[in-house]
Amino acid sequence: MIKNQIKTVLFLGVLSGLLLLIGRLIGGPQGLAIALVFAILMNVGSYFFSHKLILLMYRAKEVSKEENPELHEIIEEICKEANIPKPKIYIVPADQANAFATGPNPKRAVVAVTKGILNLLNKDELKGVLAHEIAHIKNRDILIATIAATIASVITYIAHMAQFAAMFGGGRDEEGGNNIFSFLLLVILAPLAATLIQLAISRSREFIADETGARLIKKAEPLAKSLEKLEAGAKHHPLTLGTESTNNLFIVNPLRGRGQSFLNLFMTHPPSSERCKRLRSLAI
Repeated sequence: MIKNQIKTVLFLGVLSGLLLLIGRLIGGPQGLAIALVFAILMNVGSYFFSHKLILLMYRAKEVSKEENPELHEIIEEICKEANIPKPKIYIVPADQANAFATGPNPKRAVVAVTKGILNLLNKDELKGVLAHEIAHIKNRDILIATIAATIASVITYIAHMAQFAAMFGGGRDEEGGNNIFSFLLLVILAPLAATLIQLAISRSREFIADETGARLIKKAEPLAKSLEKLEAGAKHHPLTLGTESTNNLFIVNPLRGRGQSFLNLFMTHPPSSERCKRLRSLAI
């Protein structure tokens, strides 16, 4: 787990540095300041309000303890072990078996499960999945993912603005080859690098949540078994709600069955086989 924590810090540092670099390339010190302010403003807005939009996007409805006492009891037990407040619980009206956690902080967190996961998993397996989601809340992964996604989006946006400006405003001829090199770096390589780093952070946080969740319930096999079931289910029943931009929220990629076939570098989640292998190697 420590190795993946270090990776997250390094990746976020590189991502932030990349943002500041392209700001500098575009507008010198002034562009550097603008990029920094832009990133901060977008981070704040996304951090506080994105979870409400996500719940609307997936048509999630809050479920009371009277409606599903077992689900509430499992989450209460895990939250007590994790020493965090109990989150609100939502159900997504989808047949695919999946789950996600969102919210700006542990006090305002949300755990959402699909209707399909309640039908597919037994109690122990469901507890493993919910422990994984509670781990995301405990580890502040929603905040980390928001920061990474926002910085990557800002980098891509600035690159597009630079491309637009070059097309209609022209370049500075006196800089010659250096100007062309900077333009190519900005427009082509910067957005690609930002996306790869963002995805690497997402995969790293999944490994950490797997381990944290397994330790919260003091066993790893239920989560490993549930991942195998969820992975198989996603391939045959891709989620029809939402968009690709929210893939990283879910415990397994909800769009795996739409014919996607990415290299590992372009995946929001580590391969389930690798996650299960690591879980089963834990000494708990």
